Amino acid sequence: MAPPLLLLLASLLLVAARRALGLGLGQWQPGHATFYGGGDASGTMGGACGYGNLYSQGYGTSTAALSTALFNKGLSCGSCYELRCAGDRRRSCLPGGATVTGGVRFTVNGHAYFNLVLVTNVGGAGDVRSLAVKGSGSGSRAGGRWQPMSRNWGQNWQSNAYLDGKALSFRVTAGDGRSLTCADVAPAGWQFGQTFEGRQF
Repeated sequence: MAPPLLLLLASLLLVAARRALGLGLGQWQPGHATFYGGGDASGTMGGACGYGNLYSQGYGTSTAALSTALFNKGLSCGSCYELRCAGDRRRSCLPGGATVTGGVRFTVNGHAYFNLVLVTNVGGAGDVRSLAVKGSGSGSRAGGRWQPMSRNWGQNWQSNAYLDGKALSFRVTAGDGRSLTCADVAPAGWQFGQTFEGRQF
């Protein structure tokens, strides 16, 4: 028998306010939500978006896994959805919502000619449609001008430019079309594996 929490979560409805999914704003669509791990989500790790252990990052149970249709091959990673309880499980639902606080975070991984940037904590629409990087300085193909990055998987974006030793700026475009520039968010002495926090939408 499924744990009561999973039964509760299976009775939720999702509203997908995402143009990318072809749904109008505010239209309620039936769906299911779940998370993995214990009843407090402490065992939640990894996932197809590349976020790692969201529980240890402070999100707790304010995350949910999406079905294949909503996941949209990773394009919906980070998207914000409103949940509403339906059916006979309404008594078990907890009121409230989640708010994104702090700035957009950029975790830089990879090596000299392969930069893999994980984008997290995106406010507003929550998902990232495109990402560009600019290294400080000039005189090289990677310095002084914006270079589009390509989606590697989930919210991991890649660039094959040599950016070592350069301060890094990022331009994020969210799924709702709004753009945000985080200038010199990573200082010139950055190292692979570090996370940097920029502005927020």
